[in-house]
Amino acid sequence: MRIATSQFQATMNRGLQDNQSVLASLTARMASGNKLEVPSDDPVTAVRLSRLAREEAIVGQYRDNISAIKIRLSTNETYLTSMVNDITQSHDLLVWAADSSNTGEDLKSMTQTMTSLRDSLYYSANQKDQEGRYVFSGTLTDTPAIKYDPNAAIGSRYTFEGNTKQQKSVVGNGITQTVNVDVSGLENLLNQMDTTIYELSQPGITAATPSLSAAITANMEGASDTLEFIASKIASFGGAQNVMETLDGNHANVSLSNKTAIHDLGSLDYGEAATELNGYNLALQASYKAYSKISNLSLFNIL
Repeated sequence: MRIATSQFQATMNRGLQDNQSVLASLTARMASGNKLEVPSDDPVTAVRLSRLAREEAIVGQYRDNISAIKIRLSTNETYLTSMVNDITQSHDLLVWAADSSNTGEDLKSMTQTMTSLRDSLYYSANQKDQEGRYVFSGTLTDTPAIKYDPNAAIGSRYTFEGNTKQQKSVVGNGITQTVNVDVSGLENLLNQMDTTIYELSQPGITAATPSLSAAITANMEGASDTLEFIASKIASFGGAQNVMETLDGNHANVSLSNKTAIHDLGSLDYGEAATELNGYNLALQASYKAYSKISNLSLFNIL
């Protein structure tokens, strides 16, 4: 059977081009270290890699959320601890004020300290974060947590303006964590302190004055209740941070497993690739030599 020269040349060119394409693809994979250049190289493996990459992205987002939450919880805990210190000092001062041996001058001297503690609590309650959002207003982060109205009656000048709704962040599959906190109830203590300050500053006040005794007693009870309520919030922060730490560790293990699987599935075996490259190079060289020899043959060649 005779083969036309044009047919032979077309067949050889097509074969050489195919070999060159394979060599180029193999060289590119060796340069990148990836087993697959395009999904069609291995559709099943490509799907597995896509799923692993998607899962790894989700796990990464969970870990980013956890990191941000831990910082926020830690910051909130610091602010609340400052409030606890102020309330504790005010309670100690009230215990001293309740001593019947105090003179009128002794009682008046307590006014300045009590005023400083009240103002410190008020400013702490309206603390802002780095983005200018109020920390203790619930979900109303553009509204101060506690409002002060100097024109209102003594004992009602402080009101809670935030809400008690929760902001939640996703930290796992079906797992959320509350990231905000409110100080609803602190306004009652501030009003009690305001009343106590007013009574302490009245002319002719003595330890036996009924209105002062009533204000101090109510203020002491309010301080104790508020301490308990804020301490419970701090305790919840500690528990939440422990949970976040455990979840983050679990996510880290999942991430390591995903990365290992991605490496195993998607990384090129350089030993195998080098052997394959060498084989294609030899085949290509042989094809060129054969093409050269056959191209010089004719019907007049004598064997």
